[in-house]
Formats: sequence, C-alpha cells, structure tokens
Amino acid sequence: MSRVCELSGKGPMSGNKISHANNKTRRRFLPNLNEVTLISDTLGRSFQLRITAAALRSVDHRGGLDAYLLKAKDAELSDDALAIKKDVLKAKAAA
Repeated sequence: MSRVCELSGKGPMSGNKISHANNKTRRRFLPNLNEVTLISDTLGRSFQLRITAAALRSVDHRGGLDAYLLKAKDAELSDDALAIKKDVLKAKAAA
C-alpha cells in the first residue's frame, strides 16, 4: 500500500534531520494519511478512501466528495478516485 493521498496526490517528501551538533542525515516526511468513508450525494454510495487530513478538510470546505472531485485535476487523482469522478459525471449528465 503506497503512502500517497488518493485525492490530492500528496506523497512522502525528503529532507534533513538536523541534530544539536548540526549533523545532517536524510529523513522522510510522510503524509498524514487516514482511511475514511466518504459519501457521494449523486451516486448515493459510500467510498472508502485513504486521504490526508488536509484533503479531508478540503472535501468539507468544497461541500462534499462530489464537488471536490468535479473541481480536482485528473492527474492528481488515483485510479479509484478517477473512476468515482467519471461515475459522478455520468450521473449528473443523466439527471
């Protein structure tokens, strides 16, 4: 299981761990991933996604999973999230 957010595409970053003696060793900064269940209003289904806490706040700010997916770029979405977005677009076009 990769350490990448399914909605925002955020992944691990690297940097330096700096000791008191100013020694520098490489380290990784991992994203704050949480496994959450989000509900799509147009599809009437729930989806289990592994997203960062910042992406969860963005979903709430934009007004739900559907609004977030419609505004998000396809390049930063995972394959599962992209499939959900296509289903939402089909459901909105049919309605």
